[in-house]
Amino acid sequence: MKILITGGAGFIGSAVVRLAISRGHSVINVDVLTYAACLGNLEPVAHNNNYCFEKVDICDHEALNTIFAKHSPDVVMHLAAESHVDRSIERPVDFIETNVKGTFNMLEASRSYWVSRGKPNAFRFHHVSTDEVFGSLPNDPSIKFTEETPYNPRSPYSASKASSDHLVRAWHETYQLPVVLTNCSNNYGPYHFPEKLIPVVILNALSDKPLPIYGDGSNIRDWLYVEDHADALLLVLEKGALGRSYNIGGENERTNLELVTTICGILDRLHPYEKGHYADLITFVLDRPGHDVRYAIDPSRIRSELGWRPSVTVEEGLERTVKWYLANEDWWRPLVSRSGVGQRLGTKI
Repeated sequence: MKILITGGAGFIGSAVVRLAISRGHSVINVDVLTYAACLGNLEPVAHNNNYCFEKVDICDHEALNTIFAKHSPDVVMHLAAESHVDRSIERPVDFIETNVKGTFNMLEASRSYWVSRGKPNAFRFHHVSTDEVFGSLPNDPSIKFTEETPYNPRSPYSASKASSDHLVRAWHETYQLPVVLTNCSNNYGPYHFPEKLIPVVILNALSDKPLPIYGDGSNIRDWLYVEDHADALLLVLEKGALGRSYNIGGENERTNLELVTTICGILDRLHPYEKGHYADLITFVLDRPGHDVRYAIDPSRIRSELGWRPSVTVEEGLERTVKWYLANEDWWRPLVSRSGVGQRLGTKI
């Protein structure tokens, strides 16, 4: 299968590219290489004959048409997006441009291509989204996001992703474009760009810097190991029912404080802190504006219909992640100097 993947130089996208190539698929990676992209994520497959990179902006409609005509993909997986909530608070226009306008362009380019090829039955447009479109949950384990949960986005980022989800559904209903959608919980793992919580904590700890936790650390997230997510995305692309959405969760709810404390314990074992314990560096900072209390995915649909469930617990995944960062300083060291990385953003509203 020949897969056109947008955002393939990003964190989740590169995990999908690596996995797809390992399974014998051909991949066209379309990425404009924003600040959060890193071609180093793709070094393991960069010279594979089944891999091709195209530096293209999804906001450039004509360039997208050229890519489709040049490569004739069998299916599309759309991952390209601005994704950092704090940056969306600071500069929402970038999120509207990429996540809304860019998705519109991808839908139109895909539709034109699909029609021009005689509407092949095997074509799929897989839109990858987030659980943040559903809003915030109360701290009640019995309540989780399902595919029928009403949308209630509460940040510029989640609003832009909700908008893109609605566009994808509209193109399916109006134009019969064959689509599938997925909404995932918080990802983590190797190659995670060092502005999100887990890599920030690991790298700050290694640099003897404070480990920032927003508010009192009671916010809860469902953590999904990125390689598990990549496996689920390819499964939905191949076997998901048309027009259907699937929630992908890690079944690993933890408070932010519990998560950071776990990371500190792993680091204490693997890379002892000469001044004591890494947890001594935990620092509570001003909370994020509109910080959602809890996210939790009910993955019943993807489990019952497609037979998928995560393969690792959050403790196992964090151990793998910490070991990866300890072994790959050459990857992360250049990234921490990029604009805004390591700085607190989105506090001025």
